[in-house]
Amino acid sequence: MISLALSSTAGHPVWLSSYVTISRPKDACNHRRKVRVRTRAALVEARPRPVPAIRDRNADNNAVTNLGGGYSVPSFRDRANDMQAEARAMARAVNASVYSPELLSIKYGSRPIKVLRRTLEIFIGLGSFAFKLWVDQLNGQLDQNKRLRAVELRDVLTRLGPTFVKIGQGLSTRPDLCPPEYLEELSELQDALPTFPDAEAFSCIERELGIPLDSIYSSISPSPIAAASLGQVYKAQLKYSGQIVAVKVQRPGIEEAIGLDFYLIRGLGFLINKYVDIISSDVVALIDEFARRVYQELNYVQEGQNARKFKKLYADKEDVLVPDIFWDYTSGKVLTMEWVDGVKLNEQDAIERQGLKVLDLVTTGIQCSLRQLLEYGYFHADPHPGNLLATPEGKLAFIDFGMMSETPEEARFAIIGHVVHMVNRDYEAMARDYYALDFLSPDVDVSPIVPALRDFFDDALNSTVSELNFKTLVDGLGAVLYQYPFNVPAYYALILRSLTVLEGLALYADPNFKVLAASYPYFAKRLLTDPNPYLRDALIELLFKDGKFRWNRLENLLVQGKKDRDFSAKDALQPVLKLLLGPDGEELRALVIKEAVRVTEAVILGSVIDTYNSIPGLMRTFVFGGNAIGPLIMSDAEQEGMMQLREQVFRIWGLLRSSENFDPTLLQPILQVLQEPEARSLGGRVIGGITQRLAARLLQQVLLVPTTVPASTSQAL
Repeated sequence: MISLALSSTAGHPVWLSSYVTISRPKDACNHRRKVRVRTRAALVEARPRPVPAIRDRNADNNAVTNLGGGYSVPSFRDRANDMQAEARAMARAVNASVYSPELLSIKYGSRPIKVLRRTLEIFIGLGSFAFKLWVDQLNGQLDQNKRLRAVELRDVLTRLGPTFVKIGQGLSTRPDLCPPEYLEELSELQDALPTFPDAEAFSCIERELGIPLDSIYSSISPSPIAAASLGQVYKAQLKYSGQIVAVKVQRPGIEEAIGLDFYLIRGLGFLINKYVDIISSDVVALIDEFARRVYQELNYVQEGQNARKFKKLYADKEDVLVPDIFWDYTSGKVLTMEWVDGVKLNEQDAIERQGLKVLDLVTTGIQCSLRQLLEYGYFHADPHPGNLLATPEGKLAFIDFGMMSETPEEARFAIIGHVVHMVNRDYEAMARDYYALDFLSPDVDVSPIVPALRDFFDDALNSTVSELNFKTLVDGLGAVLYQYPFNVPAYYALILRSLTVLEGLALYADPNFKVLAASYPYFAKRLLTDPNPYLRDALIELLFKDGKFRWNRLENLLVQGKKDRDFSAKDALQPVLKLLLGPDGEELRALVIKEAVRVTEAVILGSVIDTYNSIPGLMRTFVFGGNAIGPLIMSDAEQEGMMQLREQVFRIWGLLRSSENFDPTLLQPILQVLQEPEARSLGGRVIGGITQRLAARLLQQVLLVPTTVPASTSQAL
């Protein structure tokens, strides 16, 4: 029983004084007891207020030591206390459930009636919806009834429970798969799900933390501010510090519901593996991977640890926000974290009213996701709009860390290399990449796959890669892979889901948005600055072709790389330089010497041509002995190519100099390296080549022999 009395004073928030009678859930104990709890609950709209720093035992999560200059780090004592608080939280979650298909099989294999009842619920729910769609199609009313059917689908998924709610959440971010009417209705599944009784939630908090509610919070919202598939969230104020926090409480009986659904879905996976030949992947393995992730979401201590790890790796960027965790008020079924004010990423109008742009935030999300996938390999596998918020300050906040995954180290570099091979249309190398990506076993011959890749990508890349839609690329490549013995690993399926969700969010604001184009700056920066041998080789492969250096590719990489705020001109010079002067760089040195001679010649002779053109006509005739054609004997095509090369080199140098962090001292490491024997030998070979080249030119001018020096031309992308 809950009785509320309103009281307010002018200029102050309204408070609700409540007396809550709480009954323990049936699954918590065999008897009931009534708990009379005195709480002061703030309205949901109440704003956080600044709180002074607290230095007691419970303030360990936010205590810091100021080192001056605006930079603060936790002290050793704070870190130790925080680790102790985390250990206590882990002890409270020691009995958290883990996914075990064997245990589920034993549990539900002996309950055929329960399994049959649930199977009928799912079949009736989804079957009735499919039947209505079929009738609409027969009657020609499919478009007319879209809104009605969208509402019905949302209701069906909600009634079927958390597992199907998660499926609906995924669909709600895909405007290329669902009509707008379905998107609007399914988007309500993100945080507008049915709630469970507040009395059960408050009882769960007390039971899990072992502390009376009024000892933890000075105020807590009388009803949840959001309900998700696995739990619901309250807004509260900590009693010891006054800090505003979000308190997530797990739904009662959630483990039973999810366990039965996964038992049924796994059984369906076995049937698909056995009878559906078009799907070559191990469906059961994918289901098991997804189930393990969902079960991890049921352990809120694990989610808190995920948040901490994510914050450490990725929240160093000023445009990314990750809330902190309060371990003393966290357990297996209760999670207390820092409150974040923000707007869901799919609420475009609300975001723009704050003076922000959705596409800027989505681009931030894509850049952060690429760092997750390809740098540390630890990534957020469930970035739906309910988990991504735009803060008033323009930051992108991640607020849910239940479903995380990891990319194997070898696969991270293979993915970047795969993009390089796609740009180069090197389909043989693309096919070999599938070994490193664990798509193919080493004993599978990739030669039959190459023609299929060529047929697809030659058509897809007719214009430019930046115009590709990620969904189109995935679908088209998927159609190719289905024809061969590919096995898509579980981590890769989650990567595809993560990126397609982000692209789906961008399509709300701009139907022409291309996630691959937004990803270019990151890939370019990694190729130019990462010292990893695999990526150095990929960069050399991209820049050199048929013994010629492709200056246009380098210029394009620099143009794109500069768009990434982490790009450093200094870092862009070091990896290639080390490779060039390394023991295995002889082949590259030969190419670089040839190109250095060509560039030096273009700069010197280009300056001669500029000087000649700046001389008045009469003086030219006098100085050059009546030669009005030009100072050099060469064809127009060769002269034009030489001038283009010089201008391109100057543009590239300008790009390096215009970098925000450009510093002339970046040349110092190069000068140091040039003191090494390999560098001196390289320099001597370059000077010798230039001398021979210029001597040949001079001899041609003296003897007036038509030039035979090959023209310098630029290569097209």
